[in-house]
Amino acid sequence: MGTAADVAYAGRVWDALAAEKLVGPHSHPLRPFFGGAKPHGTILEVAYQDLTVAGHTGFVVVKRNYDGPGVSVDAVSRDRRRFLSSVTVMFRREKGYDPDNQDWFWVKYRPDGRLFERSTGRRKVAMAGRIVKGATPDTSGGCIYCHASAGGGDYVFYPEIRVPGYSPPER
Repeated sequence: MGTAADVAYAGRVWDALAAEKLVGPHSHPLRPFFGGAKPHGTILEVAYQDLTVAGHTGFVVVKRNYDGPGVSVDAVSRDRRRFLSSVTVMFRREKGYDPDNQDWFWVKYRPDGRLFERSTGRRKVAMAGRIVKGATPDTSGGCIYCHASAGGGDYVFYPEIRVPGYSPPER
């Protein structure tokens, strides 16, 4: 996670999301709802669709996270900019990118598109790429660890979101 290639790719993802009006000052308002699970916001908006990044078309899930004093569904509906705390994204990259985790590329952006960083020992690492992939499943953390527990094996917690081309493993 957080390599120079991950950071550059995250910039391309942001640009593609902005062009689709999913992020940035001209983003389409969505229907906010109470979310409440950290590290995401108290109030959330979720969008999902196909997105083309660097010549690859993959499925993207965008979560706008809202927090702060006075946050509520009504307050966010009135003033999204005031309460937007982060934008978290899962983008399904090309087959083989990370087959252990359904090829998801993970990013946590600030509202202006800059990347959040995570402290790892003595250095800070950009939150982009395979967040946080360990050598074994029991040493993974962050996005991968949490989303691996989503029902259905597709890493998406919302049952109404169907990841194109994904079939649950046979039992």
